[in-house]
Amino acid sequence: MDLFLKDKVIIVSGGAKGIGKGISMVLANEGAIPVIIGRNEEDNLFAVKEIEAKGGRAFQVAAELSVPENCEKVIQNVVNQFGQIDGLVNNAGLNDGVGLEKGSYQGFMDSLHRNLVHYYLLAHFALPELKKTQGAIVNISSKTAETGQGETSAYAAANGGRNALTREWAVELLKYNIRVNAVVVAECWTPQYENWITTLPNSEETLREINARIPLQHRMTTAEEIANTTAFLLSERSSHTTGQLLHVDGGYVHLDRALLRD
Repeated sequence: MDLFLKDKVIIVSGGAKGIGKGISMVLANEGAIPVIIGRNEEDNLFAVKEIEAKGGRAFQVAAELSVPENCEKVIQNVVNQFGQIDGLVNNAGLNDGVGLEKGSYQGFMDSLHRNLVHYYLLAHFALPELKKTQGAIVNISSKTAETGQGETSAYAAANGGRNALTREWAVELLKYNIRVNAVVVAECWTPQYENWITTLPNSEETLREINARIPLQHRMTTAEEIANTTAFLLSERSSHTTGQLLHVDGGYVHLDRALLRD
């Protein structure tokens, strides 16, 4: 299926690694130009070269998005380079474990800047260009906002904010024909996840237990599966879909727990 994304300039925050890299790769395969935003220029350039080696096009901007003024600079850089923005994928963030009992005000606020505030700022500064192109926004979110996880108050709050902003922006931007949706992730296998698993004393057993709790095929979601849904939501193929929270999670959040007895 042609998603009609050829030559579309689409910003992907955190687009050099993990889920973000999966999104960048799928967009490039569809003929779009993913603009990878990340704090580490070396990682960004590596992802760009990987895309180019497969015949695609990409661009990168190195920026620490938790610093508010950098968000405006990112958008200015992209507009100066391409003269347009056709889509925005808010993805960058980290489950940083800022909890309630052992957390702090500063830790909580810092986490919101790492995980939520730049979602708002990138959309805010990109909006004038998105209005011109009637582009789409996709916010990558996490099931922690709906299920809780424990000892991660700030990250859960940030994802609750991502979900709420998705619905709010979908309403506010109706008049511009800008669609806004979210892809909600549960257990997704990424290099970051793999690194975390290896730090556990019973890593293999823990991984088996996690996979067993995922109803569909008892395996984790792949970054490519998240990316495929994201690309669809950015495309004209989803032209009447807005304000939706799409769970790409193998049924992890919503299917009956009784399935785990099978």
